[in-house]
Amino acid sequence: MMNPFKRGLSEVLSRITNKLQQDSVVNVTLHELRDLLSVDRVVLYYFYKQWQGQVTFEAISDRKYSIIGSTGPDDCFNVDYALLYLAGRIHSIDDIEKANISDCHRDFLRGLLVRSNLVAPVLSKGKLWGLLVAHQCQDLRTWQPTDIEAIRKYSDDLATAPSIRDYTN
Repeated sequence: MMNPFKRGLSEVLSRITNKLQQDSVVNVTLHELRDLLSVDRVVLYYFYKQWQGQVTFEAISDRKYSIIGSTGPDDCFNVDYALLYLAGRIHSIDDIEKANISDCHRDFLRGLLVRSNLVAPVLSKGKLWGLLVAHQCQDLRTWQPTDIEAIRKYSDDLATAPSIRDYTN
């Protein structure tokens, strides 16, 4: 019979191992999508409280594009945007300089070196868990229907990943 200390330690190690395996699935998914789209960066943005969040995972073509841990423009993302994403909206911007977006959103994207942007919701248990985002930083990108379908498929796949499905806010 295992003593309580060893049993507790075993449970903690099991949870840590499971979490790392789950996160590995998310990491692989982001890298696959980045390769498929041939973009500079793909990130998973998690909402830790209502419409405030941060980049929790990323797949990047170059270290200079890393934005891991960055938070979004809280004053730009509001309930109107949230409702659109809750309804399944996928939003593409071919050129942030010409897009019909707010100045704070444009400034935010410029700060991240974004030239073109593609965003899909990650919906889990009827809630907006986060956003799956593809960024083209070096050049402009005209998003194709196949790109939009790919990000939709990957966001749906992520929504069923254990580390997301089991941790819905």
